[in-house]
Order: sequence, then C-alpha cells, then structure tokens
Amino acid sequence: MAISQNLQDKLALLPDQPGCYIMKDEKGEILYVGKAKVLKNRVRSYFHGVHNEKTTRLVSHIRDFEFIVTDSEKESLLLEINLIKKHHPPYNIMLMDDKSYPYIVMTHDDYFAVRLSRRVTSKKDTYFGPYPSSGAANEIVKLINTLWPIRKCRTIPKQVCLYYHMHQCLGPCIHEVDKEQMATYRKEISAFLKGDADAILKQLQEKMMKASENLQFEKAQEYRDMIVSIHHVMEKQIIDFKDRKDRDVFGWYEDKGYISLQGFFIRDGKLLGRNFTVMPIYEETMDAFVSFILQYYQNNVIPKEILVPEGTPTDILEDTLGVHVYIPQRGDKKTLVDLVCKNAKTAHEQKFELVFRKQHELDQANEQLASIFHAPIHTVELFDNSHLSGTFNVSGLVVFVDGKPDKNQYRHYHLDTYRSDLDSMKEVVYRRYVRLLKEHKPMPDLLLVDGGAQQIEAAKEIRDMLDLDLRIAGLVKDDKHNTRALMNDQLEEIPLKKESSLFFLLTRMQDEVHRFAISYHRKLRNQAMTKSILDTVEGIGPARKKALMKTFKSMKRMREASVEELSQVVPKGVAQSLYDRLHEV
Repeated sequence: MAISQNLQDKLALLPDQPGCYIMKDEKGEILYVGKAKVLKNRVRSYFHGVHNEKTTRLVSHIRDFEFIVTDSEKESLLLEINLIKKHHPPYNIMLMDDKSYPYIVMTHDDYFAVRLSRRVTSKKDTYFGPYPSSGAANEIVKLINTLWPIRKCRTIPKQVCLYYHMHQCLGPCIHEVDKEQMATYRKEISAFLKGDADAILKQLQEKMMKASENLQFEKAQEYRDMIVSIHHVMEKQIIDFKDRKDRDVFGWYEDKGYISLQGFFIRDGKLLGRNFTVMPIYEETMDAFVSFILQYYQNNVIPKEILVPEGTPTDILEDTLGVHVYIPQRGDKKTLVDLVCKNAKTAHEQKFELVFRKQHELDQANEQLASIFHAPIHTVELFDNSHLSGTFNVSGLVVFVDGKPDKNQYRHYHLDTYRSDLDSMKEVVYRRYVRLLKEHKPMPDLLLVDGGAQQIEAAKEIRDMLDLDLRIAGLVKDDKHNTRALMNDQLEEIPLKKESSLFFLLTRMQDEVHRFAISYHRKLRNQAMTKSILDTVEGIGPARKKALMKTFKSMKRMREASVEELSQVVPKGVAQSLYDRLHEV
C-alpha cells in the first residue's frame, strides 16, 4: 500500500511515549482505536511489514490518524476503553454490543423489592449476579415475586394494586407491615439467591401435599410447577468452591485471525454461568484479551478475585481494576482456568466456520457492490414509506456499514399529509440530506430506494436540487414482489443471481427497512387508538390515562380486565364506563 505524504509526515512526528491512536477512513469516520506503550513503534507497524488478511483490510481503509499521549500505560488502557465505548469503531472488539449482564437487585428499603437490573446504581442495594442468561435471571425474579409477598411496584402507591388482592403483596401502601417479618423475607430470599433452596422447597412440598389432600388439584399443580422451576434454576453446579468467594475467570483461544473470549462467573462459590464471543482480531492477542476484560468491568461489578491464564499482564489489570488478578499454578483454580481456555477453544471450533462463512459471504457481497458502482461502497442508506389509506404516513431509514446494520443511525420520519408515494419519497430524501448538509456530516456511498425508475427519478430530483454527490439505485421487484434486479441512476438494470451473496445482502437490507418502517407505523396507530378510546370516557384525564397504561401496559390487557380490576386504578363509576366503552360491539 502506498502511503500518502500526509501520513508519512504524521508518522515522522509520533512520540516515544504511551498513548492511544485513532485510525480514520477517507470520510473522517473512526475505524479503530488502539493503545501503545510506545506510540511511534506501534502506529508505524501498521504501514510497514506483512500483515494477515484482516489487518491488511483495515490498513487499506486508513487515510488519517490521530494520537493522544498519556502519562502511563494504565491511562492509555482506560482512555482506549472510553473511546471504544463512545465511538463504537467497527474494527474493535466490542463486548456484547456494549451491553451489561443482568443482575438481580434487592432494594435496601424496609419494604424492599426484587427486580432485574443491568446497572449497579446504588451502593445501598444488594446485587446478585451477573447472570449471562437474561431468561434464567428473569425466571428467578418471577419465582421470588410469586413465592414471597414482597412489594412489586417501584414506588409505593396511594392504594393497593392487583398483587394485594392476589395475596402476593402485604400492601405496605395501606398497612403497617411488620419490619421483622420483612427482615425474615430478606434473609430467606438472600439465601435462596445464594443457592440455598432447601427450606422453600420443603415448604412448597408441604403446601402441595395439603392442597392435594383437600382435593385442590389445580393449586397442587401450581405448587408442583414452582418446585420444578426451582430445581431448574437452582440446579447443582459442577464447580462448587468451599471458600464461597466471588470470582471471575477469563480465558481465550486464537486461530486463523479470529479470537474466542470466554468468561466464567462464580458467585458464593458456585458457577452462575458463562459467556463467550468469537470475533475477528486486528491487534495483538493479549491486547484484545485485556481490552475484553476491561470493557466487561465498565458495566459490571468487580469481584474480589479474577483468575486469568499464563502470560496475562496481571500488574496492569490489578493497577487498573484495583483487585487481585491471579494466575494460578496448581490446584482447583488452575484446573478452572484450563477449563475456561478449553471452553474457549471448543467454542472457537464450533463457531469459527459459521462466523467465517458469514464474514466471507459479506465480503463477497460488498466486493460485488463495489464492482457494480466502480467505487468502494461502505455506507448504504435505505428508506421505506408506510401509510394506511393515506393516514399515519411515515418513513423509516436504516443504515448499513460494510454490510452490517448500524442501528445508532436508524431514523423515523413522521411525514406530511399523504399525496403520493413519490411525494413521500421526495420529502424524506429532502429532510434527511438537508439535515446532513446543515450538520456537515458525510453523505452515504449509496442511497437505495425500494422501487424502480419512478422512485429513482424522485430521489434524483432532490439530489440535483441540493447539488449532492450521491449515488442512487433502486431495488426492482418481479410480479411476485420479490427483488430481481438493481437499477442504477441511469435506469439500467443489473440482474441479480438469487444464489449470489449480494442478492442475500440486499434482501436482508430490504426486509430490515420494511420491518423498521412498519413497526413505527403500528406504534403510531396504537397510540392513536389508545388516545381515541380513553379520551371518550368521562372522568379519564391525562393522569388517569397514564396510570391505566402503566398498570395494564396495552389496550388488549385493559380490555381483558374486569370492572373490579379497572377500579383499582380509577373510581368505580369511571371503571364501569371504561369497561362498557372497551366492550362496545
């Protein structure tokens, strides 16, 4: 690759200090963020020597870079993580799409609640987890809220709710609840979340037998289902450390330009679960591994001990995280680290072929797209309009970068009064690109419209009016409304082979923009329906409307509610009027 004079000049100015570097493409978009002990050596290495295929692809896109000098390697590590979190560079390893794992939180107040949380927001509350499976965590919370009559609401209301009438809440909103009883519940739930389910299982077993003896078979079945659920979520773990310490264990395996990163989460001595990711790697293996660990702890509680495999720079991790990071040499902990690394290798072998195949197909599709338009196509934007007999006229915009959806750039548009599909196309194209011009943001490499010549001409009219440098193409359909060809802005058709990678990519894009536009259209219709019904009932104003929707969540559930259930939210007379209105034929 020929290095531009600008890059050569900037490379000559790199310092012999630690820091972060930021690689950018021709549009100034951030491609990759890295850290270095010596900026001069690390950044220059990208432009000299031989690299693997993936790093070569990254370097081919680099047109500029910036660097930030730091006082220490620790500072460069933290800065790198913050920059990755802020900019989401496409070539950096991102943990779980920057999402944290769910915790189960027990609030600190006397009339406490138990719920899921993805963030640790209060030092006073007690957090259990993390749980790599949201489904399992949610099942546990549901069990707890069924088994113990604790508060379900986030703030104590002025009147009792349905849970009180179902005997699943003691009603601290209207009753003085025994604080000692609540302390007992807290102790029992805490023990339950730490894996001690014997007491509650025995209690449920007794209730099931008693219900059966009283011929209450449906009630007995409910207790039996609870027992089965508890066994399912509290099943014995293979790993059970006697010291009951909280610890996380991390490992990795790298091969063929991809890295598999694995984590085991042990709480109170028991393995709660694990999670792994397989991703392409563009940096040193150990740099990627350390970055993975630090990203994880940006959103999650740091345990008292972290176990890692041989070769991990524990000093920098300990300095950054403030806890003991340990490389075990023998015993159960060494066996556990070996098990994590073995799992990483197994996961890599299982996932690699699928991940590699998908990436290969995506690369092929992007190459075909570039070949058609004789230029690199990195960013593609698509619009889809939706309306109902001219009402609720909306449009959805989706953005794909190198063949992958970039949901941070998705946009909804509520359009003016419907006149025609072409007018809707013109309006949304005008609004989108006038906004980009005003904000001095780069144009996409390609605008795809969902249609043939007429839609393309409508988009071209706005392009020419705004004097934009913008490629436009259309997705041409057959008589069965399936995509059969691309049409360029010269109205020339480019046939698509149905077995080609590009055909599948364009189909995915088309499905995604349609889904996005339709979901917004339905949302507006549902909001309008809610407004039209509730606004016709005397006695329901903004506050009661909000309370009803908060309680019942949807019009369907509100329609299924009885007058008595509705009267828990609004006065009985209003509840009867609402019930009658909801059930009008």
